[in-house]
Amino acid sequence: MPRIALATYDPGTEPSKDGDLPVLVRALREAGAEAEARHWDDPDADWGGYDLVVIRSTWDYSWRAEEFGAWVERVGKATRIANPAGIVRWNTDKRYLGDLAAAGVPTVPTRYLAPGEPVGLPTDHEYVIKPTSGAGARFAARYTPAEHETAVRQLARMHAEGFTAMVQPYVRGIDVSGERALQFFGGRLLHASRKGAVLAPGTPYDADKVAHPDLEPWQPTDAELAVAERALAAVPGAAGLLYARVDLVDGEDGRPRVMELELVEPNLFLFLHPDSLPRVTEAILAAAARDQAAGGDHAAAPDQAAGRD
Repeated sequence: MPRIALATYDPGTEPSKDGDLPVLVRALREAGAEAEARHWDDPDADWGGYDLVVIRSTWDYSWRAEEFGAWVERVGKATRIANPAGIVRWNTDKRYLGDLAAAGVPTVPTRYLAPGEPVGLPTDHEYVIKPTSGAGARFAARYTPAEHETAVRQLARMHAEGFTAMVQPYVRGIDVSGERALQFFGGRLLHASRKGAVLAPGTPYDADKVAHPDLEPWQPTDAELAVAERALAAVPGAAGLLYARVDLVDGEDGRPRVMELELVEPNLFLFLHPDSLPRVTEAILAAAARDQAAGGDHAAAPDQAAGRD
């Protein structure tokens, strides 16, 4: 009987926002595993006592990036963690988009502005500013050239807090065809969803946003699937991936481009795709079984992704 922990966040006195978590725990138990959800920052958790730790909804990690990174490294040394620590380290810094672009993957054009660097913002088109470390549209906002002073104030606030900013053109295709999320699990396409635009004009960067507005099931096109597979193939240590979500939008040419690659704690949207639950359960059990068959040699788990300086 494999012991499996699904790592999540501590919601405190509020209900957890991960509605899929209890459903997945129950499915794993019914399939014969000893499974439970554990807060990733639980000081009493014995992570080495699990055959597999699956990062599921550690949705407060971007506020505590250094602490979370240390936790991932620590757990990765104690047992098998999915996704592997190296992949998590690479994916928590959105400068990975530059790596994907260098590998020939169609991506949304992105510039990076680190603290202390000269501020250069577009003067001829709408654009988006967001941090290279973040989730749920945190510190993200959409600007026109006429809102330059407001955008500069956002950059100053982000830089003062140590964030590197990324600047992208606002992809107008989002307003027409939305953003598509292709979910992969166990090396195969699991399902896909589509949502509307998250960033409305005039919404302050520090305001709460609806992360997945108008979410609905989606049947990915051949072109979308091809771009998603190219992106995943370019991930350092891709053989170690258990799960992935590739977020796509249409560029000015109407072709799909990668907006983001979610390899840390993507929402699976199982409530929208209940038929995917058996496949997710099967893939997690298979990953745990591989570790058991190897005698718990977690050091053999793929962890080839290189960290940035």
